[in-house]
Amino acid sequence: IVLTGGDDRLWKTWGFPDGNILMTGEGHTDWLSGCCFRPSGTQLVTSSGDTTVRLWDLSRSGCILTLRGHSRAVRGCSWHSCGDFVASASADCTSKIWDVNSERCRYTLRGHKDSVNSIEFLPFSSTVVTSSADKTLSLWDVRKGLRVYTFQGHVHSCNHATFN
Repeated sequence: IVLTGGDDRLWKTWGFPDGNILMTGEGHTDWLSGCCFRPSGTQLVTSSGDTTVRLWDLSRSGCILTLRGHSRAVRGCSWHSCGDFVASASADCTSKIWDVNSERCRYTLRGHKDSVNSIEFLPFSSTVVTSSADKTLSLWDVRKGLRVYTFQGHVHSCNHATFN
């Protein structure tokens, strides 16, 4: 299954390799910037220009939780490998770590001077990496909500970072 999100405010799942649309979700009021399956595959998370992060249950094809707290567009999202935490990156210069069980923000990661464009968890760890329009990447310890290292060297906005 392939998961996509688009400027049409929709997410879609597609059969692979035949390309047929299996499911469509609507509810965001602006473009989708990111989408990611929960490690169990039963749910997904989306991020949007409407400043929200939404969790969706595939068996119900509906939104089960809307996470609010960013003041500008949410540029990306990621699930932790345990499935209990979601991370979001926003144009408001912050990232957030959300506890999906308590439905609350656990930490707001502050330190970038411009839009945070992506966020990814290092699998099976408490580390995330963020990329920013301030031309830096940062490593964070999400157990404490603290930045532990900043990479510098890009001469323009850094749009994405990931781990191998």
